[in-house]
Amino acid sequence: MKSMADLPDQTAPRARIGADIGGTFTDVVLETATGRHSTKILTTYDAPERALLEGVQLLLAEAGLTPADVELVVHGTTLATNALIERRGVATALLTTEGFRDVLALGTESRFDQYDIAMEKPEALVPRRLRLGVPERMAATGQVLLGLDEGAVRAAAATFRAEGIRSVAVAFLHAYANPAHEQRAAEILAEEIPGVSLSLSSEVSPEMREYERFSTTVANAYVQPIVDAYLRRLEGRLGELGFACPLYLMLSSGGLTTVDIAARFPVRLVESGPAGGAIFAASVAAERGAARVLALDVGGTTAKICLIDDYRPQTSQVFEVGRAHRFRKGSGLPLRIPVVEMLEIGAGGGSIASVDRAGRLAVGPHSAGSEPGPAAYGRGGTRPTVTDADIVLGRIEPARFAGGKVTLNPAASLAALSALGIWDGKAETLAVGVSEIVDETMAGAARVHAVEQGTTLEERSLIAFGGAAPLHAARFAEKLGINEVIIPAGAGVGSAVGFLRAPVSYEVARSHHLQLVDGADLGALNLLLDGMAEQARALVDKGAPGAAQGERRVALGRYQGQGFEIPFDLPEGGLADVGQLRARFEAAYRQQYGNQALDLPVELLTFRVAVSASVWQGAAPGAVPAGRWIEPDTFREVIDPDAGVAMPFAVVSREGMEPGDGVRGPALITERETTTVVSPRFDARMDGNRYLVLTRRPAETQA
Repeated sequence: MKSMADLPDQTAPRARIGADIGGTFTDVVLETATGRHSTKILTTYDAPERALLEGVQLLLAEAGLTPADVELVVHGTTLATNALIERRGVATALLTTEGFRDVLALGTESRFDQYDIAMEKPEALVPRRLRLGVPERMAATGQVLLGLDEGAVRAAAATFRAEGIRSVAVAFLHAYANPAHEQRAAEILAEEIPGVSLSLSSEVSPEMREYERFSTTVANAYVQPIVDAYLRRLEGRLGELGFACPLYLMLSSGGLTTVDIAARFPVRLVESGPAGGAIFAASVAAERGAARVLALDVGGTTAKICLIDDYRPQTSQVFEVGRAHRFRKGSGLPLRIPVVEMLEIGAGGGSIASVDRAGRLAVGPHSAGSEPGPAAYGRGGTRPTVTDADIVLGRIEPARFAGGKVTLNPAASLAALSALGIWDGKAETLAVGVSEIVDETMAGAARVHAVEQGTTLEERSLIAFGGAAPLHAARFAEKLGINEVIIPAGAGVGSAVGFLRAPVSYEVARSHHLQLVDGADLGALNLLLDGMAEQARALVDKGAPGAAQGERRVALGRYQGQGFEIPFDLPEGGLADVGQLRARFEAAYRQQYGNQALDLPVELLTFRVAVSASVWQGAAPGAVPAGRWIEPDTFREVIDPDAGVAMPFAVVSREGMEPGDGVRGPALITERETTTVVSPRFDARMDGNRYLVLTRRPAETQA
């Protein structure tokens, strides 16, 4: 596919497409200068690209466009994540330094549940017999202590070849400081096993801490042939259909990259969908001028919570995938990659309601997904879900669900809830219970996440998106004491819209130990950072040639003797003052922990340089004209969980609203992909960007 620089100048309408493959729905968005088209299609697990291409063709026909009119396609996929969680990767081996083959099994030797004597950690992706060590040794400074035994590498290659290995992870001790041995081992493996996929830790995760680096490299190797084949297949199908534009992939860090880089480092795609949602929320926050935001993304399988300050999502450098205990930190496989910091909860529209052994109603974390789906889908699912509860409560209009592409059977939802066999089988009462449990689960998780991040929630605005979030956002906000809820246009397909707002970017990380003392060698550090920036710029240039670039440099430091680092931004224009660096570290330390009373040496261990080039220009906050309060003539009986009784909710079409128009709660504002529930304690008004802004009424005026 061609780069953007190669595209001819055309007068035809130019379109951009974003596609997000989720656990339940595949969301596709087509944007032009005059408007947006979107659709939700049930995900096709056997061939994920099938639903994506179906959605793309549907929207092109709806917009009256052809593939030649499309200038950009951006895609996020759960393929790498699912392969890791479900252990469906290729036959993979690990080549490492002699004596370190068991790093993957030993981990950090910590227990994620110290009171569970039967605790089981997830099995390593590579069995022990396929983890082979060879004589070689690098010092942490990069000095060669023991040369690479090339004969041992060839012997290991023979073993891998006999075992039918398709992918090899090469992870040597301290390779982040000197990659020479890994690079030579890769040359030998390529000679001995033609066609084998190779992942080097010095390229995938060139940072200190062996367990995280080994785990990340192995995960990359485990899924690399699968993701590479999928992306090449998708790229080929798009070409066959007549697309001559670039195909970009969404990274877990919130940036875009090319197919070649994504195929080489697929481990960076594991949180691509949720990252797109965070970028979407950050762009909405910037348009609204909301500097402190809580983003809530609720899809069919999970809910994601993200804090956004000063229009930038919080980020992290470590992510866990395939947790043995879904909410237990430390129970999964650690991936040391740049990722948007968010909390993921098993609370989506497809989350299954059940009765536990104590006879209590429970919801999630397991999901019905798209196959068989909620009971109302009529696709074989018989167990009640959150979506079934929303139908029984009256929140969902069956004829408009997913734009009318999924036919709902409300009677099946009633039967599934009644079959739980508690509370006298009263489906309406059970539906209230399911709704309250899932909302409190999300609210409780948000409270804990805020405490862990050293912040509060009450003064924040809530931006809610994803197919199920607008249904629950008002009640979620009530539980947290939040007074403003923003439901953006295109909320039901928010992550796919976020893909089209993300910058082309790449981040490079390096471990480099530096003590902040007088005489510290800042010159060497400047050379290192400049080289990292040059590498990142070269990769960004491939995706967005000629575009203006922004750069961010970050250091991870700690007080000497501490176990973990905190990030802080480095000043622009090069480093010349040790005191300035220490002051920046101490400011970040105070912000993280609330005070700073330590008088200890500071050491910097890791540096990151991110370069980005934006391909989207945000809209200015639109002025809101004086509008009318809509007086609806259509009402529906909806059960309000707070009151516990049914009451008439006004039914208003979002498509019929204009900027400035208001709707008094209680109301349902319906649209193609979702429905916004305006509780009796909120009113809603459409702003200048056609976003719905729900505002809590003063207590004395609430119904």
